[in-house]
Amino acid sequence: QVHLVESGGGLVQPGGSLRLSCAASGIVASANALAWYRQAPGKERELVAGITGTGGTNYADSVKGRFTISRDNAKKMVYLQMNSLKPEDTAVYYCNGRLRISGTSYYTDYWGQGTQVTVSE
Repeated sequence: QVHLVESGGGLVQPGGSLRLSCAASGIVASANALAWYRQAPGKERELVAGITGTGGTNYADSVKGRFTISRDNAKKMVYLQMNSLKPEDTAVYYCNGRLRISGTSYYTDYWGQGTQVTVSE
């Protein structure tokens, strides 16, 4: 079994910061692209930030300059540092990864269960 497990969500005031973490557990040999998505109530899930296997990054326009995605390949983890948070950042944040299971030669998409981020006074 392979799982992506997010942590670090919570309640924060506008202007505050949070750091989300996502750990890949199980017989994971390697990870290709990793990303964070979010879904607010009544809205579609959207890409927040992505990072390639070689470290290239991309961000949604709404979070550029405020959020930073990073990865630690040795620990099989991906992070999302969120600064200057706004109420419109409130959503469930999901980790996504293209992972290769040990003993196989192909990558498969996996999703975490999500972690709630609420930005409010």
